[in-house]
Amino acid sequence: METITFDQFMAVDIRAGTVIAAEPFPEARKPAIKLRVDFGDGIGVKKSSAQITDHYDCDALVGRKVMGVVNFPPRQIGPFMSEVLVLGFADEDGAIVLAAPDRAVPDGARLC
Repeated sequence: METITFDQFMAVDIRAGTVIAAEPFPEARKPAIKLRVDFGDGIGVKKSSAQITDHYDCDALVGRKVMGVVNFPPRQIGPFMSEVLVLGFADEDGAIVLAAPDRAVPDGARLC
């Protein structure tokens, strides 16, 4: 495993946000969901495409806290521009399980 410095870690801006909208993304090569996530006043609402269809459906995602990297450059995914990377872990079958704080934190709270 390669090591990094603390400054390198701090350069990755990971924030908590709340999913305010979720819809299917049938144009994606792999099954995905389009998300709109509110990261609070300082960052605002950002879009993301997430390959999370094995464990989540659109209706259940709205109102859910997630964590995302907000300082990556936007990435074009088919016809959709993804602005943040929503974080998760692969389970034993490779399906993504979303990362989220286990207690209430405000939208925009930074991982530290």
